[in-house]
Amino acid sequence: MPFVRIDALGADGERLDALGRAVHDALVETIGFPPDDRFQVLTSHDGTSGTLRYDDYLGVHRDDGIVYVAITMRSGRTPDQKRALYRRIAELAEEYAGTEPRNVFIIVTENESIDWSFGHGEAQYALAPGPAVPPVTGG
Repeated sequence: MPFVRIDALGADGERLDALGRAVHDALVETIGFPPDDRFQVLTSHDGTSGTLRYDDYLGVHRDDGIVYVAITMRSGRTPDQKRALYRRIAELAEEYAGTEPRNVFIIVTENESIDWSFGHGEAQYALAPGPAVPPVTGG
């Protein structure tokens, strides 16, 4: 149940769809998410009413092909799984959408089961609280 937000500059619907598929396929392949577990917000910025800012931090030269990928998921993945995920997203973004790997900026934010509600105002992944334990009385 990752929640994915992808922001790209000047992307049409076809490119946004390709980027969404790239991230989803990478999550399925490297982390093991089910194929039907897709929750994404895909946004294109026109450079006027909305835009993206970037510099050459860490010596990575970015340009207007920049794509920001923000993934929120429950904690528990190893550093190796995350490295594989980043690598595969960059590979598939290039293959599916023609985005150069240097322009793929990824951030993963982790949280706990209680931090998710998939509808009906319920925390489906959180354990339901049990019956209250009566206080101990007497001596």
